[in-house]
Amino acid sequence: MDLVTPAIGLVFWTVLIFLILLVLLKVFAWKPILNAVNERNESIQEALAAADRAKEEMIKLQADNELVLKEARIERDKILKEARDLKDKTIAEAKVQAKLEAEILITSAKNAIQNEKRAAINQIKNEVATLSVLIAEKILDKELGNKADQKTLIEDMLNKTNIN
Repeated sequence: MDLVTPAIGLVFWTVLIFLILLVLLKVFAWKPILNAVNERNESIQEALAAADRAKEEMIKLQADNELVLKEARIERDKILKEARDLKDKTIAEAKVQAKLEAEILITSAKNAIQNEKRAAINQIKNEVATLSVLIAEKILDKELGNKADQKTLIEDMLNKTNIN
């Protein structure tokens, strides 16, 4: 059992060396070790806080981005609506203008047709009158070649005008 139970001297010297080691560690190493551990804890806390701030900033930026996208969509829709309205207005104006021009052309064509018709009728009347005079001249020349025929024709004409 001597091997299992330590001797008093061994225990004494072991405890004494342990205590001296503790005092030496406390005097020389404990503060630097605790300072290093505290600094490490503080740096970890700062890193966690920075990560939280970055996360909050990312959430805020995401919200800002969504707001900007929403505003951009609204602006895009507004611009598209204005473009559609302008297109419709332009088309309507073009239709009205085309209709007015068509009406003007139709009216002008109708007037031109009426003028041409009148001119043609006048020309036909003139030609008919000229032909009638020529025909009458030729008939009169042929029929009234002698005085007796002229006298009978004049009397017939006078009788017809008196009757009517």
